[in-house]
Amino acid sequence: MTHSPPAEKVSQAETADSHAWKCHINTTVFWIGEDPSANNPVPNHASSWDENWAKHYGGYDDPSPKARKGFLPANFTPKQNPFYVALPYNDIAQNGHKKEARSLIPWFKEGFTSKWKSVCKGRWIAIRKGDRVCYAQWEDAGPFTTNDSEYVFGDARPKPNPNHNAGLDVSPAVRDFLGLDGSDMTDWKFVEFADIPEGPWAEYGENNHFVMNRKADDKRTLAMAAPREDRVIRRRSHASEG
Repeated sequence: MTHSPPAEKVSQAETADSHAWKCHINTTVFWIGEDPSANNPVPNHASSWDENWAKHYGGYDDPSPKARKGFLPANFTPKQNPFYVALPYNDIAQNGHKKEARSLIPWFKEGFTSKWKSVCKGRWIAIRKGDRVCYAQWEDAGPFTTNDSEYVFGDARPKPNPNHNAGLDVSPAVRDFLGLDGSDMTDWKFVEFADIPEGPWAEYGENNHFVMNRKADDKRTLAMAAPREDRVIRRRSHASEG
């Protein structure tokens, strides 16, 4: 049974609805391996939390429709979830987690493993366009800023920026699932993994909780089956000896 903390210790982030939709957010498309441009001044070969993001992903996530196969890049199978996003907050500073992170991020306590490891990286969000909803993992900080906590975890609108005040970057896979233009309006919210339905976002990636759970289930199944197989072999061995 989960017990609520005393009222005087409940942070503003914990009392707010961290799963409420943030509506009418200008949404742009970015991709792993993207070179810098006027609208995206920071290259995406690395992320805020992974210096070798493109390498760990498996290559260049080419956004061109001609270079896509379904929701995947046509030339390789990605090693990480192709359904990824960037939100404009980074919880890690030079000396570890930012001072406000513990009280600001609702899941900080449950997600903390090291002062150097982000508790934001890999978190799932839902993105809505019309009657379609897509699910993706938070894998980078942006666009334009990495300190807009009032928007990401609060009720504020995104900070002004040169790209029409964009507040969400989405991958080509998210773009294609929702049918977005290069710059579009969507709604988004944080979601608990247990509430996410199966979909194309559940298929690929070593960082994907769906994939990790399937691998863990397969290992458990093999471990449970192995003793039975061993017993059958031993019985057959004894029978042949008799």
